[in-house]
Amino acid sequence: MMKTGVFLMGLGAWALTAGATTYYVDSEKGDDAAAGTSEATAVKSLERVNKLDVKPGDKVLFRRGGLWRGTLYPQSGEPGNPILYSNYGTGPKPIFQRSVDRSRPEDWVSEGNGIWATKKVAPPVVREQFWDGSAVKEAWGHSFQEGNKGRSFIAEENGQRFVRVVFEKRVKAAAHCLQLWGPKVSNLPDQALLRLKVRSTKPFRLGRLGLSLNYLPWTGALGGVVPQNLPEIGPEWSTLEVPLERSSGLDEAWFHFSIGDVLPEGATFDFVPVGLWRVDLDKQTPVPYDVGIFICNHGERWGVKQWYRPDWPNPWHGKTKLEKDLDFYYVPGDRRVFVKYPRNPGEAFDSIELAMTRHVIDQGGRHDVVYDGLTVRYGAAHGFGGGSTRNIVIRNCDIYWIGGGLQYWKMHDKTGKPHYPVRFGNGIEFWGTCENNLVERCRLWQVYDAALTNQTNGDPRPETEVTWRDNVIWQAEYSFEYWNHDLRSFTRNILFEHNTCVDAGYCWSHDQRPNPNGAHLMMYDNAAPTTNFVVRNNLFVRTTDRSTRFFNDWRVKDPAANDGLTMARNLYWIPEGKVCEYHANRRELNANHPKTRRPSGCWNAGEAEFRRYQAEFGVDADSVYGEPQFVDEAKRDYRLKPGSFGTNLATDGGPLGARDMPGLDADQSVGAK
Repeated sequence: MMKTGVFLMGLGAWALTAGATTYYVDSEKGDDAAAGTSEATAVKSLERVNKLDVKPGDKVLFRRGGLWRGTLYPQSGEPGNPILYSNYGTGPKPIFQRSVDRSRPEDWVSEGNGIWATKKVAPPVVREQFWDGSAVKEAWGHSFQEGNKGRSFIAEENGQRFVRVVFEKRVKAAAHCLQLWGPKVSNLPDQALLRLKVRSTKPFRLGRLGLSLNYLPWTGALGGVVPQNLPEIGPEWSTLEVPLERSSGLDEAWFHFSIGDVLPEGATFDFVPVGLWRVDLDKQTPVPYDVGIFICNHGERWGVKQWYRPDWPNPWHGKTKLEKDLDFYYVPGDRRVFVKYPRNPGEAFDSIELAMTRHVIDQGGRHDVVYDGLTVRYGAAHGFGGGSTRNIVIRNCDIYWIGGGLQYWKMHDKTGKPHYPVRFGNGIEFWGTCENNLVERCRLWQVYDAALTNQTNGDPRPETEVTWRDNVIWQAEYSFEYWNHDLRSFTRNILFEHNTCVDAGYCWSHDQRPNPNGAHLMMYDNAAPTTNFVVRNNLFVRTTDRSTRFFNDWRVKDPAANDGLTMARNLYWIPEGKVCEYHANRRELNANHPKTRRPSGCWNAGEAEFRRYQAEFGVDADSVYGEPQFVDEAKRDYRLKPGSFGTNLATDGGPLGARDMPGLDADQSVGAK
């Protein structure tokens, strides 16, 4: 049985908590020097909110009509006593976005030939040193993964101690395949300068460096990119200066360098972490993080991301220049955006938002939190991101224009050179271990990857008791994505029910992906034993590629493996593309299970193919095919019209899809049941 009642019990307990504090946040009239405990003494900024001493049972309310730029880092409640992040007042939902505004003509400078760029960054003003690592007194740990081999140790030469890393064998080229962990640093400032003395027997460039937790959920604290206009690291000692900026509310963290994608096989890399200095960085001019979406007039037009690396003669995919209007790329070392346009972009558009690669709400490691009635937009990582969560409720939220930022470069396993970029992100993601989470009555659109997903990889991280219900999704590459790759893990009690999913793949990102891949259900390889995974009472309407993509033969019902997927009473309308694709995976074929489908296969658009899919693949046996009639698609009101096909086909005799969810001309959180 799905454990959904716990959320209502938790909210009831929260409402009766004695002594709980309500904090108010007003982006226009607030004052960060105020207490925040009344509307008259509201605080103002997300930085202040992230430092509030919030306790279980407290509420943090944001004034409707307000807008906050940055990342919200929620605090944890306790079972039956969650922390609530919601709204107060009248007007539109409060907006959280992780973008910088570059709407003014003076924000852009001409680089000639129809290329415009954001302004150059002023050099940092260096203050006092607050951490000294020049003596290299503490050992650095290493993690060589996925077959890569090497070693690291403290070496000494001419009285100078340094960290030596020997990369002996490369099997896979990816950043996480060689990680270096250094000492802990406390009392972290918002901005710092890292000086790093380096040399290498083979030339290369370092990329992003930083400090983070050295345990789950691996939250970053400070991070920055090595300036890319510097020469490659060579055999003689040189010193790098890397500006670092705060990426979370952590006060202490450990050095963490992921360099498996850049360090050449056979190289010996030596470094001395000379120290950290407090600095004043130019906070007004730079674009501090990779830009995933160039958003014009709030989505009327958007840019197409190209790729820049200083070790390439041209941007990725052989582009000799930014060729088409609104082609753009981000230069990480300079922290600038370059875009092609025939005139100053700040004159051509009323609004330009550059969505940066950070989560809008980062709930990594958090538990017992409720979000109700918020707008989350313009972030190039995830809308709601972070791993290791439990007892999370996300309700009545709007999430849109999400993803597109660089997650990592997929490197060619043999050459070690960049193969293609892997880009963020998802609207709401529960990564890694997740337990007892609920997402309901949310609207999500224009998402680079999945609107909704629970997924994990690597160590055993169970995914249990997750409910997705009464959500409306349109124009995301995937409506829902799931995978749990580790055989030692398990998945249990996942419910995807009464969701309306429309126009998968018809989004800003589809044509600029390295792998256009639209689908409503993207069910990647699931090695973990799975029980009670239920997909029922949903609407799946139109897609660029296919409605469902399977990488497992979910017909297999092996009690010894506890695997199981139930799909029931879903409505499909797929006039183009495919109803389903199935890709036989090597692991299942090698297991030689008698019921495993040997060949891969696909079932094309239309009712006849849908019937064949039901008969041959063995799921969705009592689902239906037909065209639903919506109240008003132009206003994104995807409720079924009275008398439409599907209005009485749900398991309880009521309508399929999300219920009582209005279009964008109304607020689903006002008067919500």
